[in-house]
Formats: sequence, C-alpha cells, structure tokens
Amino acid sequence: MMELLKYPTVNEARLYEAHGDKLQCNLCERHCVIANGNKGYCKSRMNIRGKIYTLSYGNLSAIESRPIEIKPFFHFYPGSTALTFSPWSCNFSCPWCQNFHLAGTPPNPLKARYVSPEALVDMAIHGGDEGLCGSFTEPTLLFEYVLDAFPIAGKRNLYNCFVSNGYLTSQALRSLAEAGMDAIKIDVKGSANTYRNYCAANVEVVWRNIEEAKRLGMHVEIVNLVITDVNDDEDCLSEIIQRALEIDPEIPLHFTRYHPAYQFTKPRTEIHTLEKAYEMARNAGVKYPYIGNVSGHRYENTYCPKCGRLLIKRLNFKITSYSITREKKCPECGNKIVISGEYVKNKFSLY
Repeated sequence: MMELLKYPTVNEARLYEAHGDKLQCNLCERHCVIANGNKGYCKSRMNIRGKIYTLSYGNLSAIESRPIEIKPFFHFYPGSTALTFSPWSCNFSCPWCQNFHLAGTPPNPLKARYVSPEALVDMAIHGGDEGLCGSFTEPTLLFEYVLDAFPIAGKRNLYNCFVSNGYLTSQALRSLAEAGMDAIKIDVKGSANTYRNYCAANVEVVWRNIEEAKRLGMHVEIVNLVITDVNDDEDCLSEIIQRALEIDPEIPLHFTRYHPAYQFTKPRTEIHTLEKAYEMARNAGVKYPYIGNVSGHRYENTYCPKCGRLLIKRLNFKITSYSITREKKCPECGNKIVISGEYVKNKFSLY
C-alpha cells in the first residue's frame, strides 16, 4: 500500500478529518468514512496509514479541445474552446451515464500517465484554447489538481470552469472559487425522488451549491437531462423551473434530450416534452431557457428576453450568427444580455 506513494498521481488530499481510527473525506457530500487501506465511494480517495490520498492528481482519463457550447455553456465566452479534461471514476452512479467507460473505471496509479498542472496549461495555450474545463466525469475528483492548475491558467489569461453534478461540499466550492474557477455548469437530475431512487443523493445539496456558486461570483448555468419516465413529468419540470427562478431568473436553464445509454433503455426523450419544458420555463419567467441535444432546433438559439430578437444562432454546438453588441446589449431594444466574458470568433466554419 505504501508503494503507491511513489507515484506522482498519488497526493495527500486537502479536505478530510479524523474520526477515531478512520478518516472522513470532506470533498463531496457523501462524507465517506474510510478505514485504513480502503477507498471511498468514488474509488479515487484512499486511506493510507492515517492519511487520505487522492489517486487522481494529474491522472486524466481524457483530454480534448472542445467548443464551450457543447458543455453546454451558452452565455460564457461564446464561440471559444476549452481544453477539456476528466478524472477516472465518479461520485455518482447514474444508470444512464454516457461516459460510463470513464466514470465506471477507478484510477490506477500504476498505469497512469501523469500530466502536471503546468503541462495542462501549456497544452491549452499551444492548442489555441481560451480556457480549461473539467468535464466528462465528475471533475471535483481532481480537486487538489485543479487547485494547482487553475491559478496557473488564470495568470496566463485562461478561464477555468467545471461541468459538475454539484455534489461537492461548500468548503470545496469555496476553495475552487478562491483558486480562480470562473464558471460552473451544474446538472440537476430531477426532484428529490430522482436523486433518492437513482443517485442515492440529496437534491438539496445541488440547489444549495447553485445558489452558493452565484454568491461566490461564478457564472452558473443549469442543465436538466430530461429522461423518459424518470423526470419528464410536469410536476418535476415545474419544480426545477421554480427553484431556478428563486435563485436568479437570468440563470440559463437547459432541458436536454436523453438517449439510451449504459444500463438504461427507456426511449429517447420526445421533442414535444422538451418543448413543453421550454415553454413552461419561459412563461414562468426564466429569461434564457434552452433545448439541447436536438440539432437545429430553434430553441437552441438565444433570443432577447425583452423583444424576442434572435441574438445567437447555433447549429451542432457552433455559433452561426452573433448580433449582441460590444456593450452586451440587444441591438433591437437595448436590453442588457447576460454574457460572461467576451465573444470569441468561432474556430469552426460559419454557415
């Protein structure tokens, strides 16, 4: 067991405390109590002789440059690309996971190809990316790594963001903000029943973190993967809409289409269900509702919430037209439009 400590991807964790002869991990809200030689729920934190170690420091399961719109972030540095990276494993076990080949594989320091924080930032700079983004599986598991990488990225004028399930502790979220995390997209999987039945988790944690991220000054967007016979009923959709409104009606709220994956074989989401969710959100007062995973749908576009002017047109996660002014206003009525960061001319061909 002590042999693991010689590998660069094994580093002492930052957030844990002693409970007798066991240790409690305080990175996510599972608060795993781990005995010596054992791992937590996520399989990436291990008690080694009285200390918790992460097995994921620079142990990346994927690295790829991707459009920010694919996250989806629709109001954060539109048109930019982020060097996207992920850990192995996850602290959720969603049966519909589309990245189960990564999320279901625990980190193995013996086989890891270590990428230092400095090397990650260099890759982004040399690749022409505007930022870094933890995604694919739960990036919170790379906590110690990004606490080192994000300040380096910030000093080199890159933005930092997460695509997260939002189940981290408040302490972890604050530490990420202090390290320079600029934005977070949080998946809201449904109601309390959805979390209890499918994720063994508490939905209140997720909503708390959405509100806390806003308070900390991060750009926040919410995504609800609408899954057939799981969270597609009107009561569940209405609850998500109302809770988002209570935090901030200007938070972009995406309803995305589910497709069968991993252990889940329910039919893909009906488009009319997504359209109903969009209309419910707009009528309730959400300023920027969206439909996702439906290529070419008009509700993938951004419209002025005041006059209805088409402001950003998208196709396949590419911006094909952009008419928001430099002052971030609608050119038709002058309404202020929520955009964090500057528009970056898309690297991909415009239609």
